[in-house]
Amino acid sequence: MFYHRLNPDTELRILEHRHAEALFILTDRSRYHLRKWLPWIDYTQTVQHTLSFIDAALKQFSANNGFQAGIWYKGELAGIIGLHTINWENRSTSIGYWLGEQYQGNGLITQSCQAIISYCFQHLQLNRIEIRVATENKKSAAIPERLGFQKEGRLRKAEWLYNRYVDHDVFGLVKADLQRTI
Repeated sequence: MFYHRLNPDTELRILEHRHAEALFILTDRSRYHLRKWLPWIDYTQTVQHTLSFIDAALKQFSANNGFQAGIWYKGELAGIIGLHTINWENRSTSIGYWLGEQYQGNGLITQSCQAIISYCFQHLQLNRIEIRVATENKKSAAIPERLGFQKEGRLRKAEWLYNRYVDHDVFGLVKADLQRTI
């Protein structure tokens, strides 16, 4: 299975069935915090729901269509990062991520994104990575900005979030962008 150590305290691991309870507990403890930006929170009510998510993620990984990895910080599951899907014809993907509320402010998402970007461009030989963020989610938007992504536009009314549509800002990074900075 996939494993990547970011630093002595932090590692990324592909989600497995044995992580279902820890992931559900993290989700449940951060439910109010996560619900503001993630539309699936209300549908995750049991460990079985989380196990179904992990099953889908394992199928995604085995089909070579991306992955979902746990972010482990000091031995505890702190959040999730992954690739939504991979468009092999266009050699592109998009990254999604979230952290439990108590783990914010440690640079975990920035470090995790850096590792995923490197993996996508070097190992998978992709050309483009996107991150889409609800326009009002300033903390999440700071991640692609910090990592050198270009804000490419806004998708109006892109996602139904419980009781309203939200716009998404689209951030893009292409392999050539990194080569110019080396």
